[in-house]
Amino acid sequence: MNTMNRRDFMKRSAGVFAATAAMRNGMAEADAATPVHCAAAARRVLGSAGLAPTRLGFGTGTKAWNKNSAQIRRGREVFLDALTHAWERGIRYYDLADMYGSHQYMRDVIKTAGIQREELFILTKINSKTGGETHADIARILEEIDTDYVDVVLLHCMTSGDWPEKMAACMDAMDSAKEKGLIKAKGVSCHNIDALRAAAAHDWVDIILARINPFGTLMDGTPDEICGILREARAAGKGVIGMKIFGEGKHADEKEKCIEYAMNLDCIDVFTIGFLESAEVDEVIALMDSRENR
Repeated sequence: MNTMNRRDFMKRSAGVFAATAAMRNGMAEADAATPVHCAAAARRVLGSAGLAPTRLGFGTGTKAWNKNSAQIRRGREVFLDALTHAWERGIRYYDLADMYGSHQYMRDVIKTAGIQREELFILTKINSKTGGETHADIARILEEIDTDYVDVVLLHCMTSGDWPEKMAACMDAMDSAKEKGLIKAKGVSCHNIDALRAAAAHDWVDIILARINPFGTLMDGTPDEICGILREARAAGKGVIGMKIFGEGKHADEKEKCIEYAMNLDCIDVFTIGFLESAEVDEVIALMDSRENR
């Protein structure tokens, strides 16, 4: 199937998705929203927030900084094709961030592929330091993606246990955005074990994004330590998303082991992987299906 045919197919399918949306409810709703049946496309509910992304998310921030990433450096067409291909394979969770520079790419894929916004789960992250910056950042991000709401906004890269005190004004601004319907859920991504412990214990947090893989690579503690904290978070009703599943590519030759580990974990709901091209999406989907069908 060539690129033009894929685009035409998605546009024709959009009307069917919209017509059936009102009939869905809870997990039945989430499953019906996925036209492709594979382990990666299965929907999982994120704690008490009630949101249901696909089990696999498309990460857009590999080696990212200052609105640049490995995905962007691969070239615009390669990036857009990979994002669209993931959609065609049933992936509905896209992991963005202000730091990654990926918002406009997501906007273009939604328009070009004729995707209905309500079929997507979009998570992004902000680096605001004040409440005013947070309000401005959320407004700008909505404009960059050309959407009325974002499913999840996270405070990006918390590195100390006192982040709730330091980020109180930003947290208040995110509460306000949630009340207005601009975001559906809020939380943090953590790069420190004390920050992770604070996130697991804090009532404000709906969603946690945490580093986890079987080797402890680029993690905030040993796998056992991190899993223990994440179990506490889930028991408290928080949704937990895993990242760095391949240790930011350091275990690219051990993908099967990493995928099996992530799929067996009882402490995460879903996980995100940074993809650079369409073939990588297919490879992980195949690995997940292989593991699921054993």
